[in-house]
Amino acid sequence: MNDRRTYSHPLVSRRTAVQAGSLGLMGLGMNHLSALRAADGSAAPAGARAKSCIYIFLSGGLAQHESFDPKPDAPQEIRGEFQPIATRSPGMQISEHLPGLAARSEIWSVLRSLTHPTNEHTKGHYFMLTGRSVVPAGFVGDREPRPNDWPSIASIVGDAIPPRNNNLPPAIVLPERLVHWSGGVIPGAYGGLMGSRRDPFFIEASPYGDPMWRGAYPEYTFPNIAKKPPAAADDRVYQAPNITLPAGMSAGRLNGRTALLKHLDEQRRELEQSALVQRYDGHRESAISLLSAPSVRHAFDVTRADDKTQERYGRNSFGWSLLMAYRLVESGVNLVQVNLGNNETWDQHGDLFPRLKNKLLPPTDRAVCALLDDLQASGLLDSTLVVMGSEFGRTPKLSTLSDSFPLPGRDHWGAVQSVLFAGGGVHGGTVVGSSDKLGAYPASNPLKPEDMAATIYHALGIPEVAAWYDDANRPHHLYNGQPIAELL
Repeated sequence: MNDRRTYSHPLVSRRTAVQAGSLGLMGLGMNHLSALRAADGSAAPAGARAKSCIYIFLSGGLAQHESFDPKPDAPQEIRGEFQPIATRSPGMQISEHLPGLAARSEIWSVLRSLTHPTNEHTKGHYFMLTGRSVVPAGFVGDREPRPNDWPSIASIVGDAIPPRNNNLPPAIVLPERLVHWSGGVIPGAYGGLMGSRRDPFFIEASPYGDPMWRGAYPEYTFPNIAKKPPAAADDRVYQAPNITLPAGMSAGRLNGRTALLKHLDEQRRELEQSALVQRYDGHRESAISLLSAPSVRHAFDVTRADDKTQERYGRNSFGWSLLMAYRLVESGVNLVQVNLGNNETWDQHGDLFPRLKNKLLPPTDRAVCALLDDLQASGLLDSTLVVMGSEFGRTPKLSTLSDSFPLPGRDHWGAVQSVLFAGGGVHGGTVVGSSDKLGAYPASNPLKPEDMAATIYHALGIPEVAAWYDDANRPHHLYNGQPIAELL
């Protein structure tokens, strides 16, 4: 077993200090940190193909037939309405409503045979966010994260790899927590058995509004239930936090700093609860450095990006979130999980085809393509692994819930789903595994969430003998599957 000190952070991590301290104060936004002090130069682990990972999570369940695994020869009630289109990779076809990705297929690959044993949203999230398709002892399965949960992939990566930028948390989730329409919080995205101090840092730029509204607002909003739409319009505003001084404090007053330090000291109680008082002064100095640099204040305000960038990514929550992810990776964050859509946005039991065609696939195709283009143009694609998946796929056969929707959809289906991989040493233009002729079960090379997680860990250079430690100092293996050899 490797030395624990090599692959785990100290008991109190800088991420906790950042969250409780300077970045949690006065609305300081993680999306403004590009011009912070330079990283400490920490290199990626030896043998790493990638330095960073962007995990794009499509909560609700992406329909494999309508995205990366079309079945044009299946009966109508299976194949659906969409037509497949050719990609730049011979023999690979995907949905006609993903033309941008089709034109870039040489830089991404798709796994068509990922499988796990649940059709439940909550457990499906849990499996795909933790990379574990079995539940721990005492798992309840309700919508409440618990200390006995498996740690998330984000928490494991954040703990296993030294931060490349000491001003930034090593693992970040944006633009919101996944909160069910009932108000419960979906488990699986947190530190769990590793301890809450190893939770990823959450950038909550997308306010929790009426959960019956879905889509990439404000451009692509739609009601969850077509026949019972919300009474009020979707009024969410994407709030990439601005860096601002407290009311009544001008930049000139920073020279004295007394008022600012007093303002920061109001947060000292949170630091005391995390046993970080001894490091407090350094973090408030970081906040002062940030606030005193005018060039930083709007650098990461993604909603105010230049027109060309806004056009490429899209002026919507999907585009802004992936732009933020790109900039965070550029700044040295090890893992960024991007939730494209609030909880169950992709859960289309009805009106499947118009919603995917008009509301979901266009902003996704646009924003993911912009992300890949920027990573490639900046030279970061080779060192950034991009993974995009859901908690499960959708049923092979169409059905209609007539009380809620006028048009058909697909139901939950854990037996098979498609997952996209790009960058970070991934061979582009490759199809890994296959589903059967109905898109119902793996026909070849069935793989599990454990294998997906192992692929992420392997790409980031985490050795297969690495372990994480719980609060009782007991070791737990990171790897519970094998890296997907066909991708790497």
